[in-house]
Amino acid sequence: MSGRSSTDPDRDPTTRADGSGHGRAGDRSERDPAGSGPAAGDTGRDHRGPAGPGSDPDPGGHDRHGLDDHEHEHRSRWPLVTGIGAAGLYGGVAIALLGAAAGVLPPVIGVGLAVLGAIVLLVGVAGWIDETFLAPAREAGTGGKSRDSYVSTTLLFLTTDVSTFGALFVYYFFVRVGAWPPQEVPSLLSSLVAINTLILVTSSVTFHYAHEALRDGHRRRFLGLLGTTLLLGVVFLAGQAYEYYEFVVHEGFTLADGVFGSAFYGLTGLHGLHVTLGVGGLAVLCWRGLRGHYGPDRDTSIATVGLYWHFVDAVWLFLVVVVYLGTAV
Repeated sequence: MSGRSSTDPDRDPTTRADGSGHGRAGDRSERDPAGSGPAAGDTGRDHRGPAGPGSDPDPGGHDRHGLDDHEHEHRSRWPLVTGIGAAGLYGGVAIALLGAAAGVLPPVIGVGLAVLGAIVLLVGVAGWIDETFLAPAREAGTGGKSRDSYVSTTLLFLTTDVSTFGALFVYYFFVRVGAWPPQEVPSLLSSLVAINTLILVTSSVTFHYAHEALRDGHRRRFLGLLGTTLLLGVVFLAGQAYEYYEFVVHEGFTLADGVFGSAFYGLTGLHGLHVTLGVGGLAVLCWRGLRGHYGPDRDTSIATVGLYWHFVDAVWLFLVVVVYLGTAV
């Protein structure tokens, strides 16, 4: 087996027993016309292959040393843009609520800031998804970017996201310090909360084993588990929408019902937004996985979305303990 097929299994023109091949040489030429290796954004841990002393470092005849230097210098601006947009959105909502309740600032200032932040947030997310997921599919073979760079910037984004959730949790704890319990609180604990929690925890498990299956070269198992994770995420969102319906229509509990209403819907709504973005990422992963863009050494997108998805699940568990269970105490 040549150096390229050993380090780039999804572009091997032969069909393997586990279905990870493509069966047509044309598939490889369409996505990798230069024959230079993996798609951008999904570089492996080592793509140089078993080249010996004095041999060409890349089977395609390219200067891999120059490419490696470029990979390590790559930085993405989209996580920063996304973080700035999120800060504007959440800060604007907070200013609008504070202005309406205490008259400190005109609520219209907060609304304007929230709208501007939402636009910047959407632009940042779109650019990030395009750079990390879609551009590699369009520009296969044009050179990879460092896997560690994408993982580290994702971790940085999640670190800033902790402060976003932390601000709303601090607001909730501030509510708890006052008169408790407020009269407008309905019964939050239900079988639906338990089912939703089980669904989201299960989705983390299926995603983990999907990644493990990819590393082991089991493409069909990887696709099946990844599709299951996507389905579970959609079901969770449907469950949360149904919970909102029950609270608003049958319980009369809305965002306008005092400080606890704003805290509850702020936290659960923010988490629901994150799950929605995660489901979008999972859908892109499934699409690219079906096209054979991933392999044991090309899993950058899988790793970054996995970090995000596990983070969202961990936040939900904390939210259930603090808000749902905490309210009943």
